[in-house]
Amino acid sequence: MPAVSDLARRLLLGDVRALARGIRLVEERDPMAEGLLRRVLAHTGSAHVVGITGPPGSGKSTLCDLIIECWRRENHRVGVIAVDPSSPFSGGAILGDRIRMQRHSGDADVYIRSMAARGHLGGLASAARNAIRLLDASGRDRCLLETVGVGQSELEVMQTADTTIVVTTPSSGDAVQIIKAGILEIADVFVVNKADQPGAPRVAKELREMVHSARFSATSLHGRQSRGEWEPPVILTQAVIGDHVDELVDAIDRHREMLSITGELVRRRAEQLRAEVEAIVVERAAERARKVLHGETMAAMLKGDLGSIDPYAIANQILEQGAEG
Repeated sequence: MPAVSDLARRLLLGDVRALARGIRLVEERDPMAEGLLRRVLAHTGSAHVVGITGPPGSGKSTLCDLIIECWRRENHRVGVIAVDPSSPFSGGAILGDRIRMQRHSGDADVYIRSMAARGHLGGLASAARNAIRLLDASGRDRCLLETVGVGQSELEVMQTADTTIVVTTPSSGDAVQIIKAGILEIADVFVVNKADQPGAPRVAKELREMVHSARFSATSLHGRQSRGEWEPPVILTQAVIGDHVDELVDAIDRHREMLSITGELVRRRAEQLRAEVEAIVVERAAERARKVLHGETMAAMLKGDLGSIDPYAIANQILEQGAEG
């Protein structure tokens, strides 16, 4: 496919228009996307991917803006995927994150893209993962992946990240709520933002106690890392004035170094690849099943005695033979 080959060539050369088109292809699940990704895969793996999640209003986008500033001072090329709530009118992404980061819009070495959730959990995780790949292939050595909250969809998207930052605030509730959301298991760095508000030291203290206890638990952190190698720091920030953001960036750098030295980065990415392959198989099996279940053969069966239909036998036929209705 000459068009895909040319798009891949231009993307690898850092062409921003090619990058934008490539991300649109993966977001819209265009058939061309797979060919494009196959052509650039060999040129990926160099970027450090930092995921940022937390409740709406916790200041994630402001922190992202300041992290970008710090990285640019160090001459890193930066890519950002901001996963937004879907617009209730168009289904597209609400561009609040772009507005907050607009001061970087004139910088050719910063690329920011909002991506709509649209209610599709698995599709969103896949699109975000592939968009990060394209940013990586285009020469961005630092990538930010920001999600809108701390629900199941955010946890799934965060599986793409090398380093995961969880942002909370004193008004988000106490640290126990973080455990209920399953966040303690995925976080590499905790940030208590809006540290000037009452209760911030208490939230930070509770988080540190829980993190310290979890480090010596018999099991690993959700398969993410050995507790003996890294104890997630808890950093108090005031993003609105840039207070302690340098400390956050330093924690990201230290975690990146730990991942590299211990081999944890390779292990994490291998686990991510397993999860990705599984997701692809599930998605394709589901698509095959939909075709069969809406085909003529199945329609005829449904007109007969439903009690005689063996759903397990049909499922096995779909999976093992790729039967078509």
